[in-house]
Amino acid sequence: MKVTEFDYELPEELIAQHPVEPRDTSRLMTLDKVTGEVGHKAHFYDIIDELGPNDVLVFNDTKVIPARLYGHRKESGGKVEVLLLTPCGENTWECLVKPGKKCPIGQEIVFNEKLSGTVIDKTDFGGRIIRFTVDGVFDDIIQDIGEMPLPPYIHEKLEDQNRYQTVYAREKGSAAAPTAGLHFTPELLDRLKAKGVTLAFVTLHVGLGTFRPVSAEVIEDHQMHSEYYVVTQETADIINEARRAGKRIVAVGTTSVRTLESATVDGELKAGHDWTQIFIYPGYQYKMVDALITNFHLPQSTLLMLISALAGREHCLAAYKEAVKERYRFFSFGDAMFIR
Repeated sequence: MKVTEFDYELPEELIAQHPVEPRDTSRLMTLDKVTGEVGHKAHFYDIIDELGPNDVLVFNDTKVIPARLYGHRKESGGKVEVLLLTPCGENTWECLVKPGKKCPIGQEIVFNEKLSGTVIDKTDFGGRIIRFTVDGVFDDIIQDIGEMPLPPYIHEKLEDQNRYQTVYAREKGSAAAPTAGLHFTPELLDRLKAKGVTLAFVTLHVGLGTFRPVSAEVIEDHQMHSEYYVVTQETADIINEARRAGKRIVAVGTTSVRTLESATVDGELKAGHDWTQIFIYPGYQYKMVDALITNFHLPQSTLLMLISALAGREHCLAAYKEAVKERYRFFSFGDAMFIR
C-alpha cells in the first residue's frame, strides 16, 4: 500500500494548540469498526455510556520526562539541542541532536555545571548515543533543567506541564505522552470502576517513532523504531481471565495497542518486558485488542495506519472527513475517538 493512501485534508486551525479544561470535556466521536457508522458525543466523559462490566480498559502508565535539554559544544560554544529518547545503560541515552552534523562521535556537550555529555556513537536513524557525566542524580538534574518535549505542531507554550501527563502516569521514561489518556480525570476513572469496568495498566515508553514521519513511499518499506514495554504478571492475569470470560479488551491509546499486540502469543498475554518494533497497518489481524480509545492522528502517519487496521481505511478516512466538517480538534491536545 502507498503512504499517500492515508492522506487527508486538515485545516491548520483545527490542530489543537492547548488542552481543554477540565480534561474530560473534550469532544468524543464514536466509530463502528464494522459498519463505519459515526456518532458524536458532546463530552469525553460520555464514554461512560459506552462501557460497562464486560469491558477492560488498558492504560499505558508511562510518565513523560522533561527530555529536551539545551547545551553548547565545549570548544566552540555553539548551541545544541538534545532530546532524550531511550536509556541504553547507566547515564547513557539514545538521543536526537540538533544540529547533528556539528556533533560527531567524540563531541562533548555542556549543559550546566552539573551535567555534560559525550557523543559515543551514531544510530541507524540519525540519532546519537550520548554518555552523560553527572555531578549528582541524573533524574533530579533533568527535572531541573529539562523541558517537556511537546510535539513540533504545538507552537504555544504549555503553562501547566502536568497537562502533558496522564493523571495515572507512574513509570518515568517517555519522550512523548500517550495522549489518548490525557482525557481521563481521577473522577472519571472512579465512575468507570463504580460501573464495573476493569482497569489494567501496561507500560510502553514512547520513543523516536512518534517523531519520525513515514519517509518510504510504500508502507511495507517503513521501519519502526524500537520501544521498550513492560507487562506485569498482575495485568497479564487480569486480561487473560477477562478474555476467557468473553470480555471486550479496550486499549486506551495506540501505545497500549502496540504493547498488547506485541506481548500476545497464541491468544495469551505474556508477562515480561521487551523491545518492540511492531508496525500495524491494514492486513494485520488483531490478536488481543477489540476496541480503541484514541485521538485524531496526523495524515500519512503510522498511527492512522494502525487504526485503519482495526476499523478499515475507508471507514477511518470517512470519519476523519466528518471530524473536519464538524470542527473537531486534532492531534495531541485534541478531541477523542472511540473505535468499537
